[in-house]
Amino acid sequence: MPQKRPAPRLALLNEAKMNKAQRALLTSLRASPRGQSITPRGPFAAWMHAPELGELAQRLGAHCRYNKAVPPRLSEFAILCTARMWRAQYEWYAHAPIAARAGVKPKTIADIRAGREPKSAPKDERAIYAFVQELYRTRRVSDRTYKRVHTFLGDSAMVELVAILGYYTLVAMTLDVFRMMPPAEAELGFAEK
Repeated sequence: MPQKRPAPRLALLNEAKMNKAQRALLTSLRASPRGQSITPRGPFAAWMHAPELGELAQRLGAHCRYNKAVPPRLSEFAILCTARMWRAQYEWYAHAPIAARAGVKPKTIADIRAGREPKSAPKDERAIYAFVQELYRTRRVSDRTYKRVHTFLGDSAMVELVAILGYYTLVAMTLDVFRMMPPAEAELGFAEK
């Protein structure tokens, strides 16, 4: 039986009825590494209602996702940790398959989805998991936790990891507040309350 889904709080805009700023954002999205076929779904559907903010957010997101020092496997792993923390349905729907293609093991993805520590994950993923959990729980990171991740990422990638976490928290908050859900045929990652 399909899970009950909350109704979105913002309408999905029809491309033919978009104003100039909204069309400019859509053009910018399509010119990004996301590609010509992108439609305004997920956070972009919400940001179409504030296209100037959407433009800034999508440019930051393109950098965080495509031009970074953090390897894709670790970046996608961190995004899944964020999606789970926020129970962001669309973020999970979009990034779980990307994480799998980037090399995150199915058991690790299942553990994160269930809210369990991924104990069988590689050492670098477990270190990032501890970093993400500590940061979100305490709003700080201990020297020990920082050093565990810094050992294999270094300075530049550490800065980018924190930016990835911040950006995908913005995405998760946008998705959750405006109830932007995956397509109706897609399974939800988390139970809705």
